[in-house]
Amino acid sequence: MRTWQVRDVMTTDVATVGEKTPYRKIVDVITGRRVSAVPVVDDFGHVRGVVSEADLLHKVEWMGEPHERRIFEGHRRRSARAMGEAGIARDLMTAPAVTTFPHTSLVAAAKLMDREQVKRLPVVDDLGRVVGIVTRSDLLKVHLRPDADIRHDVAQEVLHRVLAVKDGTVRVEVHNGVVTLTGQLDRRTTVDIAGRLAGRVSGVVEVVNELRYEFDDTVLAGIDSWPGVPTGIA
Repeated sequence: MRTWQVRDVMTTDVATVGEKTPYRKIVDVITGRRVSAVPVVDDFGHVRGVVSEADLLHKVEWMGEPHERRIFEGHRRRSARAMGEAGIARDLMTAPAVTTFPHTSLVAAAKLMDREQVKRLPVVDDLGRVVGIVTRSDLLKVHLRPDADIRHDVAQEVLHRVLAVKDGTVRVEVHNGVVTLTGQLDRRTTVDIAGRLAGRVSGVVEVVNELRYEFDDTVLAGIDSWPGVPTGIA
């Protein structure tokens, strides 16, 4: 069962700037390409950092008062002032850049964005060269998958190929990404596995597992309950 990866949703036509690109040129690139940030790359295409609109706005913030300084300035204020006085990408960029790879799953990419508090990830190859960029809105594209495609993956990949469930045994319905499973399987553990694997199909928002079972094999295994499977179903 294949899950969507960064390569499935990333933008490959990436707007980049060099380390010595001047401020005004960076503004031209960002506004001209209608993006909110650009990776900064060296002569070999390796990502060195990222310049965002927020980084560029520090110059506007400090416009007209470049020499105003306080005796005691916090690190954040000093950093903002330095960026406000910077003139090229190397001094404006946030570095090191938080990057990812084309084969990274969308779940892992989303967790990385959340952990690092970033809005986009430059995508690099094994040598660190930029090959794309993925944003938070790109990650949401997985939930634009047609219900018919999701149903096919659940029915064929999960039930038929992985669990070897005969066609017609389980009814799969999908509406706006919500998968509902009805029918009856032989074992309780199979019911649980079917629900969990269906939830991993790309584009699934929620799984309503209404499957019943003939035999509670968790009793023999000494398991009181399995996550996601209501007790007392028989």
